[in-house]
Amino acid sequence: MARSKEFEESVVLDKAMRLFWEQGYEKTSMTDLVNHMGIHRRSLYDTFGDKHTLFLKAVELYENKISTALAAGVKRSKTATEALQSIVGFMICGEENPASGCLIVNSTVELAARDADMNNKSIEMFSAEEQLFKDIILWGQQDGEFTSEYDAGEMAEYLHNVGVGLRVMARTSISKEKLIRIANLSMRFIVQ
Repeated sequence: MARSKEFEESVVLDKAMRLFWEQGYEKTSMTDLVNHMGIHRRSLYDTFGDKHTLFLKAVELYENKISTALAAGVKRSKTATEALQSIVGFMICGEENPASGCLIVNSTVELAARDADMNNKSIEMFSAEEQLFKDIILWGQQDGEFTSEYDAGEMAEYLHNVGVGLRVMARTSISKEKLIRIANLSMRFIVQ
């Protein structure tokens, strides 16, 4: 007779996500995961598979949380400018632990060059972020808030690149004021 799980899968996956986010993939050992998640090693393997599979599930959980938060910020916005400010503000200081940076960006830097799964996941997630930027830029162009001098897709790629850089810089002791200055200058390129 199979034993029932003595843990909530979503709760322990969230714990794994936070540990990978804080330490990175390579630095996080199976012992670290077992201890941090508060489950037995066998339960970890039975529920999530190996470390790599657990990591990819943790990245997916993170992606869902971030996508939900960004979509909520955009939905609350009355203008395209507000929507962009919401996203950029979130990138600089809206995540739970800005000093840990962004799990997606961190993992891309750490693994994408040698891990096809993470490379593909990164490309997929970056494309989704660029599409979000593009939708907002098109909204702003249609309402006359943003310049139509540039292609919305190209501006989205540019803003996404700035966002990735901001998330990397947020991991350092660089002041939030500097990050905000960089973000504001980037915004000026598209505002009418």
